[in-house]
Amino acid sequence: MIEYKSAAFYRSCFALCLAAMVVFANLHLLQPLLPELSRYYQLTPLQVSWSYTIGTLCLGLSLLVYASISDALGRKNLLLLTLGGMTLSTLALTQVESFQALLWWRAIQGLCLGGLPALAIAWMGEEYSTPALVTAVGYYISANSLGGISGRLMAGGLAELGHWQWVFWPMALLSALSLYFIWRYLPVSAYFQPRPFSLSTALSAHWRHLQQPLLLLTYLIGGLNFLIFLNQYTYMGFLLSATPYQLSSGMIGLLFISYFTGTIGSAYSARIARRLTAIGGMASGIGIMMLGSLLTLSPQLPVLLSGLFVSAFGFFLCHSLASSWVNQHANTNKASASALYLVFYYVGASIGGIYLQPFWQWSGWSGVVLGSIAMYSLTLLLVWQLWLRRHRH
Repeated sequence: MIEYKSAAFYRSCFALCLAAMVVFANLHLLQPLLPELSRYYQLTPLQVSWSYTIGTLCLGLSLLVYASISDALGRKNLLLLTLGGMTLSTLALTQVESFQALLWWRAIQGLCLGGLPALAIAWMGEEYSTPALVTAVGYYISANSLGGISGRLMAGGLAELGHWQWVFWPMALLSALSLYFIWRYLPVSAYFQPRPFSLSTALSAHWRHLQQPLLLLTYLIGGLNFLIFLNQYTYMGFLLSATPYQLSSGMIGLLFISYFTGTIGSAYSARIARRLTAIGGMASGIGIMMLGSLLTLSPQLPVLLSGLFVSAFGFFLCHSLASSWVNQHANTNKASASALYLVFYYVGASIGGIYLQPFWQWSGWSGVVLGSIAMYSLTLLLVWQLWLRRHRH
């Protein structure tokens, strides 16, 4: 086993964290550019948002198969294959001209981006000692968050300097570096036990999880919360790029600094759960997201932006507790149960633009807030159902 503070630990953990940052930077970098892309391609907010959400959708769906395939191919081999695909697809995005080509390569990129989220923690669990695993998972999750923030900031900044497409050149270089460091510093699995791939076994494991109300309700809570939370930023970008705010792409990218309060929410989730129970903490997180959404109705920019910080705290509090709940209540095939949670999570993110678009067309940002409060009310009802089901057991 790789021990904490050993040279092998630092090398492999660095490689995985760098790859995580690059994966999530690639996934999210288009979000602050959507107003610019809408003007460039002459598309509506819903139409242009597909250039972003097609990536999250394909990533989410790919998680259904990667974990099972890696049982036969090995974790590192599949990581190298998917990171190589990420590098090539990011490079291809530097050359696209039509919106259709952009969608096509973003879909391929999304399929490749799913490899690391599906396999990284599985590799850690097999190769690291317990102290090393606990530390590495903390670093890895932090790298996910930093990647999402840095990708958006980089995209917004480079769009101000020149063409929006410029951002894909440094991302292609970083993608190639992450591939190299995984190849160079991630040891060949010493404790991996290959198993033949069986589609029927994988599907039956997923089906068993979906039949458990304590898991299915949690999947819906996580997916529907992310459906609103992520796509609020998309429509907020269109709001702030128009009159009277007229913020640039770089300034819109800075909105995602609000994710740092989400890091605080994740860090305090265990403490809040001990005081309120996990279900009480989830309900509190949704209530905080409702409050944050209402604050964004203010025409005063500082108050409006404070709402994003409040919502981020509530979302990541609920998300952390829901993720832990799935792991605790899956009696078998915990990896499959966690993968299903992420499938709901990313599919929710991908369809949120479709849900919020009628509200945006009807009444602009106030309509988006109304649609958000309605969906958060539904997820609060699902948390109540989760509480009822839990106390029947």
